[in-house]
Amino acid sequence: MKLPDPEPEEEEEEDEEEEEDPRKAAPAMPPPLSELWKEGVYEWFGSVLTSAQRLEFCCGLLDLCHPLELRFLGSCLEDLARKDYHSLRDSEIRANSVADLAGVGDPRDEVTRSKLVVSLALLGSENREAAAVLARALTRGPLPLSERGAQEFLLLLTMASNHPAFSFHQKETLRRQLAELQRRPGSGGRTSQSSGCKVTGGGGGAGGAA
Repeated sequence: MKLPDPEPEEEEEEDEEEEEDPRKAAPAMPPPLSELWKEGVYEWFGSVLTSAQRLEFCCGLLDLCHPLELRFLGSCLEDLARKDYHSLRDSEIRANSVADLAGVGDPRDEVTRSKLVVSLALLGSENREAAAVLARALTRGPLPLSERGAQEFLLLLTMASNHPAFSFHQKETLRRQLAELQRRPGSGGRTSQSSGCKVTGGGGGAGGAA
C-alpha cells in the first residue's frame, strides 16, 4: 500500500512560515560611523561655523529628533547647564525681568549687543512679555553696522527667531530681517568661513537651569 502524498496546503503553509521568518525580515543595521568622519564633523562644527550657524544647525537637528531622543538630550543639557547655574543666576534674573529689559540700549552699540546675547541665552522659554521687549529692540529698523557688528546681529536674530518664548509673528518678522542681513555683503552669513562671534556670558556657557 502506498502512503498518501502530502496535501499541497501543508506545503504552502510551510512556505508562508519560512517567508515570515523574522530573522530574514529584519532590516539591516546601518554601518557604524567612522571615527575620522566624526572628527571631521566636530572640526567643521567647532572651528568653521560661526556661533549663529552653530545654533541654527543644532536647532535643525533637534527638529529631526524623535520625542524620546529629545527627552534624553534635554536631560544631558540640564546636567551641563547645572554647572554654570549659580554663576549665571543674577544674569538670568535680569534677563527675565521686563523692568530691566525695558531700559535696553541701542543695538548699534557693541555693549548693548553683548547684553542682548546674554539676555536671549538666559531667557525663559515661556517668558512672552520679556520676549516682546527684546523683539521690539531687535526690529527698530535698518542698522548701519560694521562687519563685526553685522555678525553679532546675525547671532542675535538667529537666537531670537529660534527661541520658544517668541510668538510666531515675532519669529517671522525676525527671520525676514535675518534673511536680509545674510544677503548683505560682508555680513558673515550662511557661507561664512570665519570663526565669528561667540555666545559668552557670566562664568562659562550660556545655559541656565530654568
